[in-house]
Amino acid sequence: MESGKVRRWLLFIALLGLTAFFAGCAKDGPKGTSAARKTTLAVIPMGTTHEFWKAIHAGALTAARELGAEVIWKGPLREDDRNEQVQIVETLTNAGVDAIVLTPMDDKALVRPVVEAKRLGIPTVIYNTPLDGNHHIAFVCTDNYQGGVLAARLMGELLGGRGKAILIRVSEGVIGTWNREEGFLAALKSEFPDVQVLSQNRYAGVTTESAYQTAENLLARFGDVEAIFTANESSTFGCLRALQDHGLAGKVVHIGFDSSKKLVEALAKGEIRGLVLQDPFRMGYDSLRAAVAHLRGEPYEKTINTGVFLATPENMKEPRIAALLAPDLSILDR
Repeated sequence: MESGKVRRWLLFIALLGLTAFFAGCAKDGPKGTSAARKTTLAVIPMGTTHEFWKAIHAGALTAARELGAEVIWKGPLREDDRNEQVQIVETLTNAGVDAIVLTPMDDKALVRPVVEAKRLGIPTVIYNTPLDGNHHIAFVCTDNYQGGVLAARLMGELLGGRGKAILIRVSEGVIGTWNREEGFLAALKSEFPDVQVLSQNRYAGVTTESAYQTAENLLARFGDVEAIFTANESSTFGCLRALQDHGLAGKVVHIGFDSSKKLVEALAKGEIRGLVLQDPFRMGYDSLRAAVAHLRGEPYEKTINTGVFLATPENMKEPRIAALLAPDLSILDR
């Protein structure tokens, strides 16, 4: 059996078990009685391996425990497997969760399952990257465009307003990272017109390995590059590895997006000159609180901007920046 079919079969078995679990819980008593199960929310990321998603998970769990709710955390194995994410949303919808908290891998492909969930009375909070239409009840996000602007400004300053740069895009169809990339290009063009962009249409893909290969190919083609912007965690780490292997880490100005232990180490060494940071813990926390507030008929904000920040070797030990570079994930081990 092909590996993709094996993955989907295992996913089907796992989610079938969740369906059986909910069916059993439903027999305990109707919602609102003392015997009823806790409010249960499906929190669905694009993937589960990157530190960013772990911080989302930690934030959602923290809010759930404060509110007496339960979280089902389930995401695709790969951040480009739209079909698997659609299947997860559909199966958890059919299992009867009370609400869905979702970051859509594709702003169009996930519309139909969200509409179906709404038809069944299951509200959806969208976080991190937008979804077409107005079928969700709230949107919790980063100003991704402004994140790209911050990256461009730091790069332009470090280059002294003149030089040769490369943008490595992440993946087609993901609006969040597209906004970062477009913000970067627009700011560079308007504020630093003497910085030449050598390449802006190559994609890193969703894994460190594919990002590494993309960066390798670009370094081989553009040996005179002086600066690179990478727009998510895996593309930043893949590019860092390529620069290290070529002896260029710290020589080429590298601005990345998001953080992990290895990226923070590289920032401290000056191998990365800046990391644009989101607040994924707060994103998970605020998304879950909005969903529960909606279910309980309580007021909540429909659009929540969780902020965007810039970490550099110079400010990385400031308390606010340090907390974003290394969020507290201890709740995941409890």
